Amino acid sequence: MSAYTHETVLSVRHWTATLFSFTTTRSPSFQFSNGQFTMIGLETDGRPLVRAYSMASANYEDTLEFFSIKVPDGPLTSRLQLIKESDRILVSRKPTGTLVIHNLLPGRFLYLLSTGTGLAPFMSVIRDPEIYERYEKVVLVHGCRQIAELAYGERIVEDLPQDELIGEYVRDQLIYYPTVTREPFHNRGRITDLVTTGQLCRDVALPPLDNALDRVMLCGSPQMLKDMRSVLEERGFVEGCASEPGQFVLERAFVER
Repeated sequence: MSAYTHETVLSVRHWTATLFSFTTTRSPSFQFSNGQFTMIGLETDGRPLVRAYSMASANYEDTLEFFSIKVPDGPLTSRLQLIKESDRILVSRKPTGTLVIHNLLPGRFLYLLSTGTGLAPFMSVIRDPEIYERYEKVVLVHGCRQIAELAYGERIVEDLPQDELIGEYVRDQLIYYPTVTREPFHNRGRITDLVTTGQLCRDVALPPLDNALDRVMLCGSPQMLKDMRSVLEERGFVEGCASEPGQFVLERAFVER
């Protein structure tokens, strides 16, 4: 277990019957970049049962936050969804991940495209002051099936603009674009369709996507990642990595589904 720290659950929020989030203590030795993930889980029969989870908290906060789906028969989430305050979880000492700003080239606008719990790393990214120093506008897109699944929306719209550290950046530069596919809402449609038709850019009053100026981060369902990767590559976007920054990056690590 030396590869993990034991952290204490501080709060749990059940957003819907299938989504929940929770906060934990944070070891002073645990350092990460906004947008990264780590392995977390529970000790079961003396062994770690863990999956990859992105930190939804910023890297300067004293606590950690995670956003998860609930899988009734999932080896981990069937247990993790039952956690309560004061319970203990395992957190790997080694964060990693591709959704960090240094894997992207400088640009004009940054698009953060997420579905479901793929929002988690971007909740960390949009609280990073450096993001707003590198890009003129940051467009956070969160796609879900139902309105109730648009977790964190209230925090983004009401709390972050008042934040002492980043409130001014958020008010001036962050554009939040929630969209759903299965019920009436002011934004409707799959992210891939909204991008390919140009509807997304029109709705946020920005020019069409341009690989010379715009940068994209992707996190969400495997199908969204596959489709959006094809869309971006067809438009001349090049995927970036730590050794060679590019025009878009995507995260391939997922919590259990």
